[in-house]
Amino acid sequence: MDAIILQILNGLDKGSAYALIALGLTLIFGTLGVVNFAHGALFMIGAFCAVTLSRILTLSHTVIDETQKDFLGNPLKVDVPYIYDIFGQQTGDAIIDWAVPISILFAIPVMVGIGFAMERGLIKHFYKRPHADQILVTFGLAIVLQEIIKYFYGANPIPTPAPDAFRGSFDFGAMLGFDPNTIIYPYWRLVYFAFSAVIIGAVFAFLQFTTFGMVVRAGMADRETVGLLGINIDKRFTIMFGIAAAVAGLAGVMYAPINSPNYHMGMDFLVLSFVVVVVGGMGSLSGAVLAGFLLGILESFASMAVVLEILPGINQIIIYLVAIIILLTRPRGLMGRKGVMEE
Repeated sequence: MDAIILQILNGLDKGSAYALIALGLTLIFGTLGVVNFAHGALFMIGAFCAVTLSRILTLSHTVIDETQKDFLGNPLKVDVPYIYDIFGQQTGDAIIDWAVPISILFAIPVMVGIGFAMERGLIKHFYKRPHADQILVTFGLAIVLQEIIKYFYGANPIPTPAPDAFRGSFDFGAMLGFDPNTIIYPYWRLVYFAFSAVIIGAVFAFLQFTTFGMVVRAGMADRETVGLLGINIDKRFTIMFGIAAAVAGLAGVMYAPINSPNYHMGMDFLVLSFVVVVVGGMGSLSGAVLAGFLLGILESFASMAVVLEILPGINQIIIYLVAIIILLTRPRGLMGRKGVMEE
């Protein structure tokens, strides 16, 4: 039982990332009809927003510290972060420690701006082009963004720690009545799952309960009719592209302490997340979220030692096997709509 609970927790952790990226992919496809293979790069850029802010907060200048002496009795030169000069050492240390959560505020305008630039500068020219053209151009854009990140940040992963308050592990076993230390799980992974749930809930609430969201949903169902009502649906869809970019970026920001940011992390998640979208059903937001969590849990169980002893390597292909089975039995995916990508 303890192993099952642990694998469910692992699956929810992986599924959170899959669901957030797949949600953004589905938002873009459902509104603009574009298959955006650059969406994984937005996840990567979000992670590097956390890296960038952490570096900015630790920028320092050299001062002479009279309280510290070298072996000759001369005062030492020490590096002091500029943030100490503004907020003081205690507050400055706290801000540096909480750099990743603070990066959310930094990443939102950055990611929305990048989303607008991508949509207005490139994506809009491919609305009426075949999906194959969309895939090629967005995949090419993803490679360009990947190489830009590699040029400025290097090829090696960059450790980006979580705040000290969340670096330990939570004892689930003791809470559920098991022996202490039977089921322990990192605090930050639990934070990531809770954060993902909040973001997913916020996106669905925005689409369901706001006038803007209702117009967008109407446009997803029948774009021409909404346009005939005098509503500038294209402008609203552009805003949705920015929101989808922000969702992917925020997913990357909070994932940085779990998986040290590197230039190819977006591509690693993109393929799996696109499979999640297809399994959930192209254009179905709820299907993308459901499939993300289900496939995350399935992949986690497939990684168990007892399973790998019987079927070595099954954890690497289980998602694709499930996708094949679902598409053979339900070609539109779990919750796909009729007519989507069926022309």
